[in-house]
Amino acid sequence: MENKGGGKFRIGIDISGGDNAPSEIIKGALLANGDPTQELVLIGRSEQIKQELKSKTEEFSIVEASQQIEMGEAPVSAVRKKKNSSIVIGCRLLKERKIDAFVSCGNTGAVVGASTLFLGLIDGVERAGIGLLLPTQKKGLSLLIDAGANIDCKPLHLLQYGVMASVYSESVLEKKNPSLGILNIGEESSKGLEVLKRTHKLFEASSLNFRGNIEAKKILSGVSDCIVCDGFVGNIALKVLEGGTETIGRLFVESMKKSFLGRVSLLLAKKNLRSLKKILDYSEHGGAPLLGVDGVVIISHGSSDAKAVKNAIRVAGRELKINLNQKIKDKINEVSQNSGIRQVLAA
Repeated sequence: MENKGGGKFRIGIDISGGDNAPSEIIKGALLANGDPTQELVLIGRSEQIKQELKSKTEEFSIVEASQQIEMGEAPVSAVRKKKNSSIVIGCRLLKERKIDAFVSCGNTGAVVGASTLFLGLIDGVERAGIGLLLPTQKKGLSLLIDAGANIDCKPLHLLQYGVMASVYSESVLEKKNPSLGILNIGEESSKGLEVLKRTHKLFEASSLNFRGNIEAKKILSGVSDCIVCDGFVGNIALKVLEGGTETIGRLFVESMKKSFLGRVSLLLAKKNLRSLKKILDYSEHGGAPLLGVDGVVIISHGSSDAKAVKNAIRVAGRELKINLNQKIKDKINEVSQNSGIRQVLAA
């Protein structure tokens, strides 16, 4: 899906979205600029963009978007009413193939809604899901899906999440035959809601490297490369991990500062603590891919800084270069032909 202009991929960036917009978003675009395979398109209030870019305006394409969807707005209503918002215009440009990918740190629900509305879904996919990259103890990064796109999932939707996560893990994270598990309240196949029991049977019938159920305490253990759940559970897991990591970090530092020996130990361990912080830092991984929509969409954290934006742009470029959506389409089609899966669905 190369752009006509010199064979470069055109990546659209929502300048208005996020807590640190527009300054950190534009700084991130400047950090990512210079890749000869990409052209960056900044979408937002043009005067604001030019003011931030100063002398480097000519290095980017700029698309005017006079409206902004705020973080607290109702997604569906905002997408319908604010047709000139950066999110709506970005998704429309992607639909029209005037850009090849879209990156936003804005209202997650609005990005999901606009992407689904304008782009539709990859042939064979029934629900889009947000893939969340997580650091693990053993295997580098794992991918959790869904982190908040859909809260009411059927077994087939969860199976397809597993398929898309497996393809992403193999193609983008370069993991051979990635393992996969279902986030549940226990490891036994009999545990959990009925929808999860049926999902377990679907995965067993598939050719995926299915390892069974995973308890929440093992999300960061690296026991599985891909973790499947609905968006309600996934979003709660995300918020617990974010808040828990931050709180434990603060409690550790405060505890160490209570004694002279502890303060000395903190100074000696400064380099190691920085290394740990880098591992846990979401900005190192860029953004979360919205898997299943017929286009490359990356949703970054609302509080993303310049480094996070730069890495989100990098992730978008990687997906384009390997033609990820075609790989997902092929794998979804292959799984849909599986007679064992058809039998489980018909039961």
